[in-house]
Amino acid sequence: MPESSVPASDIQLVNVMFVHTIPETGRLLPSASQWNAIELDFNLLPRSSSSSNSHDYSIPSPYSKSYDYDIVIADKKHFKRFLYGLVALILVIIAIVLLVNLLPHKQKHRGPSKNLSLAINQALMFFDAQKSGLYPRNSPVKFRGDSGIQDGSSSNPPVNLVGGFYDSGNNVKFTFTTAYTITLLSWSVIEYQEKFAYIDELDHVKNIIKWGTDYLLKAFVYSNSTSSTVLYSQVGSTGSDISCWQRPEDMNNPRPVSVCSSTDSDLAGEIIAALSAASIVFKEDNSYSKSLVEAAEKLFQAASVDDPGHRPRTYTADDVCGGGAAKFYNSSGYQDELVWGGTWLSFATGNTTYLAYATNRFREADQDQIISEKGLFYWNNKIAATAVLMTRLRFFKDPGYPYEAALGNSSKNTDFLMCSYLSDKTFKKTPGGLIILRPEYGQQLQFAATASFLSKLYCDYLKLLRKTGSSCDTQGFSLQMLQKFSLSQVNYILGDNPMKMSYVVGFGDHYPTKVHHRSASIPWDGQYHSCPEGDRWLYSKDPNPNVLLGAMVGGPDQSDNFFDDRSKPQFTEPTISSNAGLVAALIGHYELPDSLDLGINQTGIFDKIILTASTP
Repeated sequence: MPESSVPASDIQLVNVMFVHTIPETGRLLPSASQWNAIELDFNLLPRSSSSSNSHDYSIPSPYSKSYDYDIVIADKKHFKRFLYGLVALILVIIAIVLLVNLLPHKQKHRGPSKNLSLAINQALMFFDAQKSGLYPRNSPVKFRGDSGIQDGSSSNPPVNLVGGFYDSGNNVKFTFTTAYTITLLSWSVIEYQEKFAYIDELDHVKNIIKWGTDYLLKAFVYSNSTSSTVLYSQVGSTGSDISCWQRPEDMNNPRPVSVCSSTDSDLAGEIIAALSAASIVFKEDNSYSKSLVEAAEKLFQAASVDDPGHRPRTYTADDVCGGGAAKFYNSSGYQDELVWGGTWLSFATGNTTYLAYATNRFREADQDQIISEKGLFYWNNKIAATAVLMTRLRFFKDPGYPYEAALGNSSKNTDFLMCSYLSDKTFKKTPGGLIILRPEYGQQLQFAATASFLSKLYCDYLKLLRKTGSSCDTQGFSLQMLQKFSLSQVNYILGDNPMKMSYVVGFGDHYPTKVHHRSASIPWDGQYHSCPEGDRWLYSKDPNPNVLLGAMVGGPDQSDNFFDDRSKPQFTEPTISSNAGLVAALIGHYELPDSLDLGINQTGIFDKIILTASTP
């Protein structure tokens, strides 16, 4: 109701409705809002003596008035104290604001809260602990020594297969997983060399890669005849060696050598990929890089021949090539490895013939995947990783015709891969957030680590392109979503899980202490320990006497449960292939001081690729 119709004594008892005039323009005056209409006159200014009993002030209110509230100061002393207190409070607030904004403080964290430089150092030390051959005296691992120094001597004809890495907690050397490990470590260095250098681990990781490539150069003997090319796929018996719980330094049992040919194309393709990727890592060492490329090209010539005899290493136990390894690394196909190898060889040489081979066969290799393998990147499946590599080529080099169709499809595949990581409809997660990429298989951490690496890498690619996200059909994803997923897997591995356990040995305060590993579990006491003695340590309930720093164990089950039990390798055994994925994921998430520097060499991987108008 209008103010004039309400007695002054009743103003506090009624609802107030504000009435304002509307000018001819039809626009409400500023006092038309309720907030503008409630205006206060505190009567702090002196009134004229003639108006002491009225509302007619000598100095009119500057506001468009609705009501005047009379505030009378009864005690000036208290009022002054109030003013002083108010001023002091305002000054304190200003001081706090200045302190918050001006004093050094931690930057709002975009990435992991973990000490990733320490985690990377330890993860690399695991490979030092896996070295076979004449053991480096300057190694940071002090419970290892010379071992396997007669490897290959019992072969017919004898061959020098000294060196390389023991695959896991056993004393067998598998060429296939060694090659995969070297490819993945090399890829992480090619992408994030600046980060490795910043944390002073570049020489360390390159030393590990070279230890592997030196061995791979021994692992095959090339012949112009495809059938005569020899691949040495395994040293040590998956029977007697694995049944014997003994340090590699104490081994005195026969170490048989398994032999394949280049028609066992999964093995050949992975060796090609490893040598090619490593040649880019060592490109400043022209002589060594050239030797790696030449060996890769020779093997590719033998392995890529269209021959109906080409196949993955056979699954049967009586096969001299893959029989033993089939118990642990049962390859399901070979086309993905040949495409993977051809892609890396094209980057290493700039020869578009290899790129044409890879792009022409990518679709066939993709269709050759078994359904349960889709979306996985690990020793048996390279399709997802090859798609990311080809997408990288499309983004930053774009060779054009005749590759655009294949590269476009690979880009779509990559987007679908990222969507699958983010969608619970495709891959489930444990209650604690670990992605389950292969439900019927244990040791899920190895798959989560490579998923973290690929998603982080693709996220960085999109950032370089100044994109905010991407999409696949009707589903889209932002970079924040991708980053959050990728980081969650790393953090889970490092301790943010229901068990509150770091699954990387030595990292954090709570980690596995009974790792399924011969060298770690047997005292380094200068004494010889036979196979029969081994069961004493295998089944011991005591922690390992040697801490296997940086080893990522198999990990928990699908309910986030973990059993720190040496006799349960599905939980506690580490492998070189899974640790390669760990290193890649960790270095991807390490943040350089300059938050805008992603640490990626955008074009270095393509140094050898020169596109001309005559490119086929």
